[in-house]
Amino acid sequence: MSDTNLVYAYAVLRRTPEAAAATARLRGVAGEPIHLVDPAVTSPPLAFAVGHVPPADYDDAPLQAHLDDLDWLESTVRSHHAVVAALVASGAAVLPLRLATVYRDEDTARQALDTRRGYFLSLLDRLTGHVELGVKIYAAPDITPPEADAESPQDPLTGLGVGRAYQVIRRRRQRRNEEAWRTVVQAAARLTDTAGTLAVDRVAHTPERGSLAGTAPGTNIGNDAYLVPKDRVTAFRTGILTAAQGVPGLRVEITGPWAPYSFALQPEPHEETAA
Repeated sequence: MSDTNLVYAYAVLRRTPEAAAATARLRGVAGEPIHLVDPAVTSPPLAFAVGHVPPADYDDAPLQAHLDDLDWLESTVRSHHAVVAALVASGAAVLPLRLATVYRDEDTARQALDTRRGYFLSLLDRLTGHVELGVKIYAAPDITPPEADAESPQDPLTGLGVGRAYQVIRRRRQRRNEEAWRTVVQAAARLTDTAGTLAVDRVAHTPERGSLAGTAPGTNIGNDAYLVPKDRVTAFRTGILTAAQGVPGLRVEITGPWAPYSFALQPEPHEETAA
C-alpha cells in the first residue's frame, strides 16, 4: 500500500476554469497539493476538491486516535477550512464536506460523487450566491444576588421583624431579576425573528457554554447560522445590530461571511472510507 493512496475530499463544487486555477494553488491538511476529481458523468460539470493523504494518519484507526488530540484536530480544522475558504474566494459555489471525509482511492470518490450527483447539484443551485453568517446572542441582565445586603438596616420593612423583612427583600429581588431575564429573552426572540426575515434559512446550533463561550460577559442564549444572499450581507448586519440597540443586558456578535457549512448536508456514513 502506498503511503499517499487515501483521498481526502474537502468540498463539492462545479468545475470552472476559475475553480481549477484556485485549486491548483492550494495545499491541504497533510501539505498535499489539491486537485479536482470529476465523476464519470461530466455534464453539467461537477467535482470533488481532493488531496492524497497518508494512511498512517487518515486510515480508520489512526484517524480515530488523532481526533482525540486537540492540537492535531485544531491544525487539521484550520487547514481544511483554508482550502474551503480559498475555493469560496475564487467565486465558486462550494459545498464544504465534513472534516476527514476520506475515500480509499479516486475511483471510490468518483462513485460517491456519481451516486449523489443530483443531490449535490440541487444543493449547489440553492447555495449559489449565498454565504453563512453566524449570530450569537448573549444575555447579561443587571442581576442582584438575592442575598445581597443592599438595603439599609433602617429600611421600613424592618418593622416586620428582621427575618420577615429579609424574606420580603429577597422575593422582591428575585422578581426583579426574573423580569430582567424575561426582558432580555423576549428581546432575543424578537432579534431572532428579525434575522429570519433578512435571511433565506436558519440553523439553530447549541448555545456555547464554558470555555467555548469565551471570556466576554453574559450567557450565550442564541447561537444560530443564517444563509444570506451575498448582496444582502451588509443589510443583514445593519438590521441585526440596529434591532439589538438600546436593549439593556443584550449583546450580539455577528461572524462571517463563511462558506455555508451549516447548510451543506454531508455524504452519508456509508459513502465514507470503510476498513
